[in-house]
Amino acid sequence: MSIRPVTHRDTSKIAAQVVLLAAIAAAWASPASAQMSPEMGTAWNRYVAAVEREREDQHQSASADRFLAMDYGPRASDDRRAVMSGQIVVDSVESTIAGGRSINVPDAMVHRWRGAVFLPNVTIEGLLARLETAPPADEDVLQSAVLSRGHDEMRVFMRLRRRKVVTVVYNTEHNVRFERVSPLRATSRSVATRIAEVRDSARPDDAEYAPGDDHGFLWRLNAYWRYEQVPGGVIAECESISLSRSVPLLLRPILGPVVKGVARESLERTLNALRTYA
Repeated sequence: MSIRPVTHRDTSKIAAQVVLLAAIAAAWASPASAQMSPEMGTAWNRYVAAVEREREDQHQSASADRFLAMDYGPRASDDRRAVMSGQIVVDSVESTIAGGRSINVPDAMVHRWRGAVFLPNVTIEGLLARLETAPPADEDVLQSAVLSRGHDEMRVFMRLRRRKVVTVVYNTEHNVRFERVSPLRATSRSVATRIAEVRDSARPDDAEYAPGDDHGFLWRLNAYWRYEQVPGGVIAECESISLSRSVPLLLRPILGPVVKGVARESLERTLNALRTYA
């Protein structure tokens, strides 16, 4: 078998392709190229409705040995054993509507991840009492504060940092509501009501981009938690769903997995932080 030597033409062609991809990546990372359309908002609301309907169906069918979302999956027993052994179990989840069809948001990416962690020597009431006082801090949360508090609900400010393709900082506000399902089970729901990207990530107190003029790396963010008292502690499970801009077709093989990994890694850090906090 003969091996053809690399020619100047080959090198030039590769260099041109690299330059083209770099130009596309730079254009994709530009705030001017990110716009959230009304159609995206409508599709996102449909996606959220499907997720919440699925959760409500699971709550209605809950039993003595089935409460967490992972209990309804094909690896329920294995996942519970892994969590109880101290592992943080995280998986991607796909949402569907009647007939098993996937829910798509046009020209955007939905990231849905589910993860669970075991919190040893903790009770439901003790955990909720702490969570209703202040959210746990982690390396993604640069600053947090409770803006208002009511019965089993609160409004929280969090300054979030996301680091992967680029470093981005957001000023966010979240409505959080807790519900006691039983003495041994509880849930909470957190919905970001405001997400504003800071112009200079190195200066978190800097001015914000106007809505719709940011990079589009985080447009929406919801988190759904379930807490179950088990022998020795509490299993805390979170389902996180977020919306971001799509990745250009040419860049998907390179950036697609990276962008998807941001939401997964953020959830892992949140669960790790909760284990430390609890």
